[in-house]
Amino acid sequence: MPEKKIITVFGATGAQGGGVARAILQDSDSAFAVRAVTRKPDSDKAKALAAMGAEVVTADIDDKESMKQALKGAYGAYFVTFFWAHFSPEKEYAEAKSMAEAAKEAGLQHVIWSTLEDTRQWVPLDDNRMPTLQGKYKVPHFDAKGEADHFFTESGVPTTFLRASFYWDNFIYFGMGPKKGEDGQYYLTLPMDDKKMAGIASEDIGKCAYGIFKRGKELIGKTIGVAGDQLTGQEMAQAMSKALGQTITYNSISPETYRGLGFPGADDLGNMFQFYRDFDEVCNSARDVSFSKALNPELKSFDTWLAENAPRIPLE
Repeated sequence: MPEKKIITVFGATGAQGGGVARAILQDSDSAFAVRAVTRKPDSDKAKALAAMGAEVVTADIDDKESMKQALKGAYGAYFVTFFWAHFSPEKEYAEAKSMAEAAKEAGLQHVIWSTLEDTRQWVPLDDNRMPTLQGKYKVPHFDAKGEADHFFTESGVPTTFLRASFYWDNFIYFGMGPKKGEDGQYYLTLPMDDKKMAGIASEDIGKCAYGIFKRGKELIGKTIGVAGDQLTGQEMAQAMSKALGQTITYNSISPETYRGLGFPGADDLGNMFQFYRDFDEVCNSARDVSFSKALNPELKSFDTWLAENAPRIPLE
């Protein structure tokens, strides 16, 4: 048997990286082996990956030398940054630069960079339709990633640019699920009017990424957006009502109202939803459900995801 090609997966205990690692490890016929990078090799998630057959190594994306060590002898890598751990676009931008440099020095043959649109290409800083945040961004957790794409292209690293969609898992973990109103009814609140938004099960992002690695050179230099469904807020509320056995009403609010909800990152997310709403054709055309399914035949629709996860959605 030929020796398996090593994919170094950063963020291997997180949502995206963990999905990539598991997708490869669960395929007994895979041509790839997983080198799982974490800052906490003693964590339960890291131990679970080791038990599945991953080589678990310690490195930190803020330490380029440790990244270079983690990339030694690898065929490829999955690079992802963690905005919500620190809320700093500048930090993400610097990390992406280090990732591209480390990948170049390691001579990698295929990199996937988990990126997003730089929304300032559509909404310039002097466009007052949405507020400018942190002095120079419209959607901070998008813009710095998109701006950093050039590090990979200019360094000549063979890269596929992966754009994820809204995680349906956010309805479980981040308080984005239905909330009880003063009238005792449940409401799904999003500032999306009647526009469709691309969404995906977080685990499917990793499975799609694995599909990209399997296709190899064919997708180098391409930007691939992945999604499991494209739905309006009304359609999501109806699907939730059916899955939860509880009437969920869609509550469409303005982005201004959403930005004022006061939780950490509300302004960033309010701008993100406004971008999804106002540029729905841009966002949805870049996130092809049928191509995502071709990359990942197990791709879940929202209904399928709900059938498995509805009991985990807290009704507050």
